[in-house]
Amino acid sequence: MSARTDKPHEVVERALELSRADGCVVIADERSTANLRWAGNALTTNGVTRGRTLTVIATVDGKEGTASGVVSRSAVTAGELEPLVRAAEAAARGAAPAEDAQPLVAGVAPSPEFTEAPVETSSAVFADFAPALGEAFARARAGGRELYGFANHELVSTYLGTSTGLRLRHDQPNGTLELNAKSPDRTRSAWAGRSTRDFKDVDPAALDAELAVRLGWAERRIELPAGRYETLLPPTAVADLMIYQLWSASGRDAAEGRTVFSKPGGGTRLGERLSELPLTLRSDPNEPGLESAPFVVAHSSGGDRSVFDNGLPVPATEWISGGELKHLTTSRHSAALTGLPVAPGADNLILDGGSDRSLDDMVASTGRGLLLTCLWYIREVDPATLLLTGLTRDGVYLVEDGEVVGEVTNFRFNESPVGLLGRVTEAGRTEKTLPREWSDWFTRSAMPALRVPDFNMSSVSQGV
Repeated sequence: MSARTDKPHEVVERALELSRADGCVVIADERSTANLRWAGNALTTNGVTRGRTLTVIATVDGKEGTASGVVSRSAVTAGELEPLVRAAEAAARGAAPAEDAQPLVAGVAPSPEFTEAPVETSSAVFADFAPALGEAFARARAGGRELYGFANHELVSTYLGTSTGLRLRHDQPNGTLELNAKSPDRTRSAWAGRSTRDFKDVDPAALDAELAVRLGWAERRIELPAGRYETLLPPTAVADLMIYQLWSASGRDAAEGRTVFSKPGGGTRLGERLSELPLTLRSDPNEPGLESAPFVVAHSSGGDRSVFDNGLPVPATEWISGGELKHLTTSRHSAALTGLPVAPGADNLILDGGSDRSLDDMVASTGRGLLLTCLWYIREVDPATLLLTGLTRDGVYLVEDGEVVGEVTNFRFNESPVGLLGRVTEAGRTEKTLPREWSDWFTRSAMPALRVPDFNMSSVSQGV
């Protein structure tokens, strides 16, 4: 048995058989990736990789409680499997009782495909995309612009088995495309990104055409000072802000008075209205085109995520419903501590505003304001208000009387996504999008463009 020729479900079963702990969870992640990179209107590199990571979680009962030990390793061979299990058991025996200890999840119906081979990607995923990209290179070259970027496709088959009888599996496709267009003198730059499951819904020609328009807007440069401006946030920028808000929506932290979702004097802000618009922020593992794992896969414990919850079903959850805060993220442990319902975080996020207006429609109805491309280098300033700072990038444009009239200075911003929700005056059509800042960690999102009447551009930035 080698690291790649043995069957993942058999590795999980063997590790469970080897376990001498009171409880055991085994997670096998089979990962394959294919990628393309290009610069100056020409492909530069491409490659395919494959690998396996095995995580063993041992639980040991004691007089003072249950301890857990977690060990993860890649490329585990048959001879290394038992040492891996023993290492997890040793870690559990050497650890203090786990605060988040709960009985391991049981009673979840097994996945019918648990014993099937993992899915794998290959360069074939780019069979239609690559020729279309080549045609986009030719158009860009003829139009006097240069295209840079990369496309990455990943398939991960996760096999989860436990000593309580769970045998679960999830196959997760994940594709990202980032495309930059630059003027030959590098003074103008525009960016577009897409999230995809299979690259069949990505059109390089349409993206290049969009970027060509933006480079044209940038031919006129307008200097603006820092200040508060009516601002149109495109879906990618909204995704970056809402994802950070979700990551900060810990039920336990809120109940303990540490976050923007804490109620002054004690408790949480659940039930409060955060937006006058009927905005609904939700997650759903079965959302078409954004499907994610329908059960908890936790390789470690932390915050409102617990290794003891592995295999716990993840339901569709409305975090904000019609503008009202409905749920905060919890594990079984933190739910018991706070009295909140169990609400594990899902791996997708959707914001619905009830409108069908496109970003172009919103631009056309703008008297004077800014149109952003994307945000980056986002950092938290104050958890009590969820104040974030960051920079604009690859194009900030001035809109006057419904038309883009030129490119303006990049800015540093200071804003709270929760505060923004309370001031948003318009939400556009919800569409799949790729966050620029968090695309390495979170790619499955659908967001509308948002109109903010007084977005805080706190200082001028020299970045592009």
